[in-house]
Amino acid sequence: MDFGITKAINILTDKLQGWLESLTAMLPNFVVAALVLMVFYFLARGAKLLSTKILKRFYDKPAIRNLFSTITYIAVLTIGLIVALNVLHLKQTVSSLLAGAGIIGLALGFAFQDISANFMSGVLIAIRKPIQVGDIIEVEDYMGTVEEINLRVTIIRTFQGLHVIIPNKEIFQNPLTNYTKTHERRIDLEVGVSYGDDLEKAKQLAIDAVKDKPWIKKDKEVNLFYTGFGDSSINFVMHLWIEYPDQPGFLEARSQAIMAVKKAFDDNDITIPFPIRTLDFDIKGGEALSDMKMHIGSRNGKQLQTQGA
Repeated sequence: MDFGITKAINILTDKLQGWLESLTAMLPNFVVAALVLMVFYFLARGAKLLSTKILKRFYDKPAIRNLFSTITYIAVLTIGLIVALNVLHLKQTVSSLLAGAGIIGLALGFAFQDISANFMSGVLIAIRKPIQVGDIIEVEDYMGTVEEINLRVTIIRTFQGLHVIIPNKEIFQNPLTNYTKTHERRIDLEVGVSYGDDLEKAKQLAIDAVKDKPWIKKDKEVNLFYTGFGDSSINFVMHLWIEYPDQPGFLEARSQAIMAVKKAFDDNDITIPFPIRTLDFDIKGGEALSDMKMHIGSRNGKQLQTQGA
C-alpha cells in the first residue's frame, strides 16, 4: 500500500515539476504577450480617438461616429490578442477562436436577419445621405417631413400630424421620392373647354392667367397642351413650375392656379362645361322627344298613351 501511495506522489511531483519547468521556460513569452496586449490596448484607444476626430468632419451623426470608432477599437484589440496568442505558441487556439467567431456571427446573422438589414441600411443611409432631417419624402404610400434618422428606423411626420416609424430597410430598398432635393416641382393642371370655344384664345387666356404669379418660376415657361376630345369638352393640361416650399405651399399654389384660370375663362365667356349626355330614344337615332308617343299605363284593360309635347 505504501508503495502505491509513494508511486502516485512521485508521478504527481514529476508532473508538477514538468509544468513548473514549462512555465519557467514560457515566462518570457508571457511577459512579451502581456506587453503586446498592453501596447495594442493603448493603440486601440488612440485609433478610436483618431477615427472619431476624422469621422467628425464627414458625419454629423454621433451614432455613426461611435459605431465606426468602436469597430476600429475592437479590430485593433483583436489583432493584439492574435499576436499575443502567437507569441505563446497557441496558434491552434487562434484558429479555434476565429472559427468559433465565424460560426457565432453566422448564427446571429440568421437569427437577427431583419434587424441586421435595418441596421446596415441605416449605416448606408447615413453615409450616402439620400435623405436628411427636414426633407419632405414619400415612401411606401407615406408622405411627410423627416424628423429623425437613426441606425434602425426613420421617423417621419405626415401632413395629417401622424408620426410614422419606417424601418430603414424599406427606405433603402424601395422607391423613394425626395421632394426637397430638387427644390422645384411641376403642377399638372388638367382642364377642359367647350367645343364651341376658340381654342387659341382659351390657351392664351389660361397661360396669361398664371404666368405672372409670384410663385411661378420665371426661368421655366408655362406650357399648355390639348390632350384629346372628351365627352363634353376638349381637354388640355397645363405645366406650371414652382419653387417647392413645402406640401401645403404646393397645394396653395395649385389652388390659386385653378382659381386664376377659372376667373379668366369666366371674364372672357370661355366655358368649362359640365358633363353632357345625349339621350337617343329612337333605334336609328334622330327622333325628337316631342314627336314620340309615350306609354304611361292601362285602365280597365285599355292601354293609355300620350303624345309628346
